[in-house]
Parts: sequence; structure tokens; C-alpha cells
Amino acid sequence: MGLGGWGWARCGTPRLPGGAGALWALVLGRVSPRREGSARCGLWVPGGRVSVPWGARGLRSSNPFTRKQEEEWRRRNRSALAYIAAAAVGMVGMSYAAVPLYRLYCQATGMGGTTGAGHGSEQIESMQPVRDRVIRVTFNADVHSSMQWNFKPQQSEIFVVPGETALAFYKAKNPTDKPIIGISTYNVIPFEAGQYFNKIQCFCFEEQRLNPQEEVDMPVFFYIDPEFVEDPKMARVDLITLSYTFFEAKEGQKLPLPGYQ
Repeated sequence: MGLGGWGWARCGTPRLPGGAGALWALVLGRVSPRREGSARCGLWVPGGRVSVPWGARGLRSSNPFTRKQEEEWRRRNRSALAYIAAAAVGMVGMSYAAVPLYRLYCQATGMGGTTGAGHGSEQIESMQPVRDRVIRVTFNADVHSSMQWNFKPQQSEIFVVPGETALAFYKAKNPTDKPIIGISTYNVIPFEAGQYFNKIQCFCFEEQRLNPQEEVDMPVFFYIDPEFVEDPKMARVDLITLSYTFFEAKEGQKLPLPGYQ
């Protein structure tokens, strides 16, 4: 790169007779530069270039301390890259495990309106119904926009008491001329009641295949845990809605998490 017709040295400090003062004189045009055709680097000037010491053009320091520091930096960079790669692999693994883990957590806590998975048969048989607390359970059915099934509940509502089992039915029909596989999600409203709404038998999260024009009944066997009446947050709850949504099962399709859109 030139400046006023003068080319600057690519490395080091120009070596001129008389030291630094000569360099200023050269810049001001008061002296002529020393020609040295064999110099490998220097300050380019009209008619030649000024040589600079060989040591001035080296980019890598010969200082042992500097070399050791550079090696330490390289080692730290390799370690940092290894940590980043391990974290990326871990995040990918967690993303695959997130849905089943979240589903188990929701079933255990009732979060997001997810119903429980039900208790053992002995506990169900020993439950004591709470007769003075009647709850109305309503049923809702939806299908995804791409799903071509007809899906609806066979009853609009039933009345149950905590600690007593109940049976409800949904009906699904495939009105098309081709087989369709569906899979459903569910939730409970209000969400806080989901932890007390336990399913003994259900068709949710299981693939259901219907042949052309086939129609089937889908049972839901459930009960409301007697602990429902002991929760102060449930004191004013006398209506619970159980809602199912069917999606067409396709390879690679991910179902929405219960309670979230």
C-alpha cells in the first residue's frame, strides 16, 4: 500500500544509515534511500527499496514463554470445543426424551389438565364413594383439520361422585374409501382437576386403525379420586370436562403436549 508515492515496508523497521533520524529525512524527501536489490523485504521507494533486519519480519515469536502461552490457549480451545459438542449431543438426546418424560410427569401431577393413569385394582376396590359430593362430567370431541374421521361422544354428560367408577363411550367412524390410522390426545378442564381424574381404560395415545366406512365404539373407564373433596382448590368445582382430539397418525408427526396448544 502506498502513501504519496512511497511504499511502506511489509515487515520490520526500515534500516537506514543514521538511524531513526534518517528515516524521517527519507519521509520528508531530504535524503535518498539506500538501494539494496537483494533485500527480501523493505520499504519500497522510487527506484528501489530499503532493507530491514531479517528478525523484523517473523510473525511467530521465538520467546519460549510466548510459545508456551500459545500452546496453552490451543489446549483450552480444544477443551472448550469438546464441552460444546458434548452439550449439543446432550440437548439432542433430551429433545427426543422430552415428550415421554413430560407425559409421565403430567400423569403423575395432573399438570396441564392431564388425567392420571389410575391406581391398582385393590385400591380401586377399597375406595369409599363420597356420596354427598356430586360432580357433573361433560365430554367433548374434536378432530384435527387434516383428520377425515367422524368423532363424537355418545353421551353429553354423566353424574359421578368421587371414589366411584364410571364408564363413558366415544364413537369414531371412517367415512372415506381408504384406511386411516388415528391417534388421540386428551385433557381435563379445569386443569387443576386433572390430578384427581384417573383413567382405568382409555384409547388415548394408542394408534386406532379404521377401515373404509368402519365405525367403532371407544370406551373410557375412569373415576375421580376421593382426595378430590379434601383439596381446598376443588371446593367450588362441580363441573369437569373431558376432551379428546384425534389426529391422523403419520410418520414423523409429533402430537401436541396435553394442556398446551
